[in-house]
Amino acid sequence: MNGAETTSGRVLNDANMSRRRVGIFGGSFDPPHMGHISVAREVLEALALDELVWVPAFRSPHKLEEKQTAPIIRLHMVRAATLAEPRFRVDDCEIVREGLSYTVDTLRDIKADAGGESSDILLIMGADQYAFFDRWREPQSIRELAKIVVLDREGRTGVEGVGVLRVPVKRVDISSTEVRARIACGDSVKGWVPNGVALIIEREGLYRP
Repeated sequence: MNGAETTSGRVLNDANMSRRRVGIFGGSFDPPHMGHISVAREVLEALALDELVWVPAFRSPHKLEEKQTAPIIRLHMVRAATLAEPRFRVDDCEIVREGLSYTVDTLRDIKADAGGESSDILLIMGADQYAFFDRWREPQSIRELAKIVVLDREGRTGVEGVGVLRVPVKRVDISSTEVRARIACGDSVKGWVPNGVALIIEREGLYRP
């Protein structure tokens, strides 16, 4: 049974639009790039969000084998990337908590800070993440804490699961892996990352061989 809802650039027809709507956008953001910004802006409008909270992970349990930039530097990069949009907010709860960053813990923290039952919490994730969502820590608790929003970059249909919302977004062929590779090769990343992020990368000498 397909329990997904669908949007196509319109405001959602929710039963109670008077509640505060808070989107949660987590990731390693190593580094944050223009693809992240593009998706985040689309989600703001499609979901009629009051706020989109960016949550850089201290350490993703899904990327234990990958070398990562220091958490505090990634936090600074996310803050630099989000300055231009007043409805973006950066939450450092996972950086402060340290250890492995589990979404269920973060949602509990943010829901408490956002006013508990007075806010609707929407957890933003890509289709690739949703494909193995049931292997996350406490997936049922996550479903109870937040509505799951799956980003649809391909225009596909058929997301499975009750209470899952599909949001079409434009495909932007930029990834953090590609940005790091370009810098390692000495190529320009102008237009790939926000200017403030580029300055931090240069200042810290990130992603060099």
